[in-house]
Amino acid sequence: MNYQETTNWMFNQLPMYQLQGASAYKKDLTNAHLLTAHLDNPQEKIKCIHVAGTNGKGSTSHMLASILQEAGYKVGLYTSPHLKDFRERIKISGKDISEEFVTNFIHEHKHFFESNDMSFFEMTVGLAFDYFAKEKVDIAVIEVGMGGRLDATNIITPLVSVITNIGLDHTQFLGNTLESIAFEKAGIIKPNLPVIIGEYTPETRPVFLAKAKECNSEIYFAADLISETYPSDLIGDYQRHNKKTVLETITVLNNQNEFKITSENVKSGLLNVVKNTGLQGRWQQLREFPKVICDTAHNKNGLEIVLNQIQKQTFEALHIVLGVVNDKDLNEILPLFPKKAIYYFCKPNIPRGLDVLILKQKSASFDLKGQVYNSVSEAYHAALKNAGATDFIYIGGSTFVVAEIL
Repeated sequence: MNYQETTNWMFNQLPMYQLQGASAYKKDLTNAHLLTAHLDNPQEKIKCIHVAGTNGKGSTSHMLASILQEAGYKVGLYTSPHLKDFRERIKISGKDISEEFVTNFIHEHKHFFESNDMSFFEMTVGLAFDYFAKEKVDIAVIEVGMGGRLDATNIITPLVSVITNIGLDHTQFLGNTLESIAFEKAGIIKPNLPVIIGEYTPETRPVFLAKAKECNSEIYFAADLISETYPSDLIGDYQRHNKKTVLETITVLNNQNEFKITSENVKSGLLNVVKNTGLQGRWQQLREFPKVICDTAHNKNGLEIVLNQIQKQTFEALHIVLGVVNDKDLNEILPLFPKKAIYYFCKPNIPRGLDVLILKQKSASFDLKGQVYNSVSEAYHAALKNAGATDFIYIGGSTFVVAEIL
């Protein structure tokens, strides 16, 4: 199989949460342990940072990687989902894993994957660990896929664990209270190893404290500890919290004396996240006249901040290209959207995409009015055609809507 055939096989033959939802969720780490044992435990050969959270874990992971690269280290970065090409998930010092490595890895272990019913995500995690170990990275930043306690990445012993924040997302798997979701995320806290908490609420703080006490782990609440932050090329309002989390993580890492990261490394790392890591889709500007912004925020907490940031902009008219996935709680997110906007409803081109007529009908019940389009691209081009030079176009609602535009 060539690279395209290999990735097609990975996407189509085995459950993939991003495309299929609930059928891909595994209830324990048996497969992850089975796979890494088969691969000779590559995760034990790398030093790493483990990053969980409802929102901001991708930005936080990329910021950490960028800073460590500026400090001169060979840095592995594992994140999900990808926007355009599967290889975006696995990088070393900003460079995507090669097509050849992906193809060879799948070819070599395909029989094992099939006979043990490995999920798409489990295979991908095994691939990342194997790649980072073989390439002898100095450190790897590993982003949790979903939750934490039962996530396939949660077989690592990191130098430090990071939990960015807690919000109500993936409630069908993680529970429908902040406490239950915090419990799942707190599952990445390891015995005698430090943990940094980015943001907390009265409901989540006791959960983190209890787990840290049980694990005898030093716990740091970045929001309380960090007042000054540095400028960054990631300019979304929500990055303010992520930067505090990153700065506290770097402080804790420095205190372990395994790595030496200067304030200059931090400064240049935060200013060059996109250049160093290739991160896309975070309050990303695509055009100036009209101003076009896309953002991958897709749950209540993330969308609230992004939509507030839109209201701070200066424009004549607001155009919103909107598509979502079918397990999204529309009663929770649609009330956040401004009524005084022209909507371009579309369906992301994946099995999980919500039917565009359902989205339009549900949006109408919240006084959000607009037209239906056959594709994300068609919706975007209609917005461009209708918008004046001083208007504002926002593209979002789902990572997959942004991916199709990029």
